[in-house]
Amino acid sequence: MLNFFKQWGAFMMAASRAHARWEKDVSDTVLGSRKRMLILGLMMLPVLIGGIAFADQLAGSLPGMIGGKKAYSPAFFTTGIFVASILIGLIAGLITGCIGAGGGFIIAPALMSAGIKGILAVGTDLFHIFAKAIMGSVIHRKLGNVSVPLALIFLIGAILGATVGGVINRVLYEINPILSDAFITTIYSIMLGFLGIYALLDFLKARKSGDAGDAHGGGKSEGAELNALPKKLQAMKIPPMINFDQEIIPGGRSISWVFLVLSGMLVGLAAAIMGVGGGFLTFPIFVYMLGVSSMTTVGTDIFQIVFTAGYAAISQYAIFGFIFYTLAMGMLLGSLVGIQIGAMVTKVVKGITIRGFYATAVLSGFINRIFALPGKLSALDVIDLSPATIVILDKIGVYAFFIVLGAFGVWVIGTFFTNIKTLKGEEAPS
Repeated sequence: MLNFFKQWGAFMMAASRAHARWEKDVSDTVLGSRKRMLILGLMMLPVLIGGIAFADQLAGSLPGMIGGKKAYSPAFFTTGIFVASILIGLIAGLITGCIGAGGGFIIAPALMSAGIKGILAVGTDLFHIFAKAIMGSVIHRKLGNVSVPLALIFLIGAILGATVGGVINRVLYEINPILSDAFITTIYSIMLGFLGIYALLDFLKARKSGDAGDAHGGGKSEGAELNALPKKLQAMKIPPMINFDQEIIPGGRSISWVFLVLSGMLVGLAAAIMGVGGGFLTFPIFVYMLGVSSMTTVGTDIFQIVFTAGYAAISQYAIFGFIFYTLAMGMLLGSLVGIQIGAMVTKVVKGITIRGFYATAVLSGFINRIFALPGKLSALDVIDLSPATIVILDKIGVYAFFIVLGAFGVWVIGTFFTNIKTLKGEEAPS
């Protein structure tokens, strides 16, 4: 059991790093192109001139499916909301760029802590991911080794899973918005708790061994050797069989379409419920369970993020009004800048320090959600807590979360400005 925990945690970290590399590539592509910067400006224009407020005023006369007012909480433009969204995106970008691991896990908790309904936070995060993917034109030669048959069959399951996940969130919201928040909070608590504990143990182990480590933790090319589970699954010849890794392993390998569809359903379900790309699950499932090489996995993972996030954002949230466009655009702008700053800071900071910050950031997100959960359960009459206790627990979670993230942001930006001369020259020795 302990070995399984270690392996699963290692693969989740590898997936998070692969996703971070993709986000860095997207940031480079967008900020390095005048054409894409112009497109970004045009996307921002309706937000900056208050177009969202106008849309909100019309919402009452539109069918509920397109965006009834009850779905917007709030969806109007204010300078404060826009600035807050940029800061949230900036911190997420700093984590992604500096730590080399996906910082998107903080977005939904941050939005929910700011008073945004959970379902709106999820829909907004998905739209932000989709917009970033489209702007970065990620479906190009930089994707690396993508097995198209593998990706297409996987996407069948991902679309089914995303549909189910979207329906679950919307049904729970219709029953009781608090029930929806409690459900999303519980899922995030489990995910962040698992990843945070693993990251902390990994950091403590590295510090004890004196391994300063690469800022991004390196990463092995898992998947060349098959473990027992992938061997068993690949031995089950349920037609049609999907071939892959022909260019990496002599003769290639094959897996039944059934396992790909089931895997896709799990990833799509998680993506639609949590508002993430699903990469933290795709990597461990492909490598650890299905026996796909890490090279093929990275390319296929990025490929599925574009379509899974896009499908879930539009079909499960946008047409029902569960997307806060003001926030999405602000987060997009902030994250693109944050990734660049964070990536440059890695040149002047020891890797072990950055790994410690990652563990702290993940655990702060876990504390934020786990301390918010009792209040929601009390509101649902599942447990009995006094209002004063609920307020105290909620404040502990919120303050711990934003103090840690704020301190991290100040540290990274401060390090950047105090080392500008060094960054313009050669990298400082680790």
